[in-house]
Amino acid sequence: MTEPPDRQSPHRHPAVLLAVLCTATFMTTLDVFIVNVGLRPIGAALHHSSLADLSWILNAYAIVFAALLVPAGRLADRYGVKGTFLFGLAVFGAGSLGAALSGDVWLLVALRCVQAVGAAAIMPTSLALILNGMPKERVARSIQIWAISGSLGASAGPTLGGLLVEASWRLIFMVNVPIALAAFALAVRTAPDPRHSTEARMPDLLGGGLLMTGIGALTLALVQGSAWGWGSGPIVAAFALAAVALTATVLRSAHAPAPVIDLTLFKDRTFTWSNAGMFLLSLAFGLQLLGLVFWMQEGWGWSAIRTGLAISPGPVMVSVTSLGLRRYTAKLPAGLVAAMGGIALGLGAVLIGTSLGAHPDYYEVLPGWLLCGVGTGLWTPTLVSAATSGLARHQTSTGSAIVQMNRQIGLTLGVAVLVVIVGSSRIDLAALDRFTHAWWWSAAVALLGALTCLFLLRRDVGASARTTESTNTAAPAGNPAASNGR
Repeated sequence: MTEPPDRQSPHRHPAVLLAVLCTATFMTTLDVFIVNVGLRPIGAALHHSSLADLSWILNAYAIVFAALLVPAGRLADRYGVKGTFLFGLAVFGAGSLGAALSGDVWLLVALRCVQAVGAAAIMPTSLALILNGMPKERVARSIQIWAISGSLGASAGPTLGGLLVEASWRLIFMVNVPIALAAFALAVRTAPDPRHSTEARMPDLLGGGLLMTGIGALTLALVQGSAWGWGSGPIVAAFALAAVALTATVLRSAHAPAPVIDLTLFKDRTFTWSNAGMFLLSLAFGLQLLGLVFWMQEGWGWSAIRTGLAISPGPVMVSVTSLGLRRYTAKLPAGLVAAMGGIALGLGAVLIGTSLGAHPDYYEVLPGWLLCGVGTGLWTPTLVSAATSGLARHQTSTGSAIVQMNRQIGLTLGVAVLVVIVGSSRIDLAALDRFTHAWWWSAAVALLGALTCLFLLRRDVGASARTTESTNTAAPAGNPAASNGR
């Protein structure tokens, strides 16, 4: 591995670079959720009324995105982070343009897959460019801002989707095109081009194929289980295929000369527990976000734009918490901060579950939703930073891809759990009791995630692994090796 050029170079424009990377991350995460409030208008415009078919506009993006995250990160680590990032922006922009111009549901589904290919290339490389392109004293804070941008993208999807759908459903996709073009032009000028390896071998293609098959089959089973029946032949076969393919991926990665997943990453307990916490808390958050959207639209009969605006205070609290409390949380161990976030997420779910009623009463729900936003603002940037803090630079893209993959699978499973508990994709007043139970399950999963985060304390992963400038100066990219004994 060669040492990257001086991060202090004035030609890097670190503020511009960070803005580009956060915008790209926000855009790709946004597209996981932005279509939720627009499914019905899309179906009406394209003369397609089947909700099962329309749901693939959501599912296709989630499946391909989750399946390609790790292979994309691995390829970036081997063959160039900047080039992979630019490739992702170009593909994502092209897919968005095609989706906006689509006149058929299944063509739109295919173009959503194209979007997901670009998103999978953008997500891990954007974090790697922060670690390699920002001045050392700004790395930890930049990671927090980057993580916040992803959380805001997930949370703001229904809000922005509701606003755009009022004008035209095509704007949901068209809005990405000028953003991708501008980000591409700025990234060409400001992004570094770190070269971590001179090895010319391709990553293990068979292992990559097995991984994509496993994640794709697992995600397919999760998102379609309720629609097709959990005991149906296709769902059982999908789960079986996922188990076989993922087991084969692990076995292959243990012996391949250039594995897609570097299993040595999981020897780091910090990395392992951070991923476990990310999965559980993302599951709880995915259940909450889509659940609140469903209830407001179907249970209360609110419009897409009204629902979107009602959701917006939660995302606001994510950024307010992450940035406003940074000076205080920086002095605490990462495991404690993440656990506090998980507890807040769980308590917010309890408040909503006890206050939700058949008749619209937004101000009864708002305190719990604000608390959920506070919790998300604590655990999301903390776990992302803790998971990647101890990785070597040539592992950053792969490591961050694994973190984001676990996050995406957690969000997808949260949606599946919601549908399983409620029993239908359409919610009415008669489903209030079952819907309330969904919030209890969300609270239980969030508290389990908080307990998992406490295991980070066993490694004494303190604030120096995440945010303090002194450690970033002593160990590149926030490496806490000196403080946790690795």
